[in-house]
Amino acid sequence: MKKHIITLLLLVVSSPFFAQSVFDQFEGIAGVDAITINKKMFDLMSKVKLDASDKETTQYMSLIKKIDNLKVYRTQNERISIQMRLTAEKYAKTAGLSELLSTFEGGKRVKILAKQGGSETQLKELLLFVEGSKTEDTVLMSITGDFDLNEVPALTDKMKIPGSAELRKVGKN
Repeated sequence: MKKHIITLLLLVVSSPFFAQSVFDQFEGIAGVDAITINKKMFDLMSKVKLDASDKETTQYMSLIKKIDNLKVYRTQNERISIQMRLTAEKYAKTAGLSELLSTFEGGKRVKILAKQGGSETQLKELLLFVEGSKTEDTVLMSITGDFDLNEVPALTDKMKIPGSAELRKVGKN
């Protein structure tokens, strides 16, 4: 009995260390492109020597030091797109994310949600969901860390992630 209790305690205590993101379900699925970058990679990227005279590059380098995790999922599959939207909506409610922007133009739905940090533009988490029409990509992006919203478009521009124009609008407001 004592062994069972100890085993159960070890499982409960260790589970946060092995916990996966709710969005990991989209990795390895045919028709979904997935990019996952963790803190270790961002640490390595921050050590790369780039032209510090360029303001956008400086902003980019500053931001990557503050990010813990970046996940991007992209698909044109309508069924998976719907599942991404439902998963993002459910996650936003359970994680306590607030909506920063919601638009629907030309068949494209864009939602930007966030969990604020210490100041008005300081974020702990950012969730971007772009639901494209039947011929456009649906993109789900999650960024965690301790970063400023105004810095995020520099990252999404450099990585060519859809939705950076919408992020720029939110950052200015």
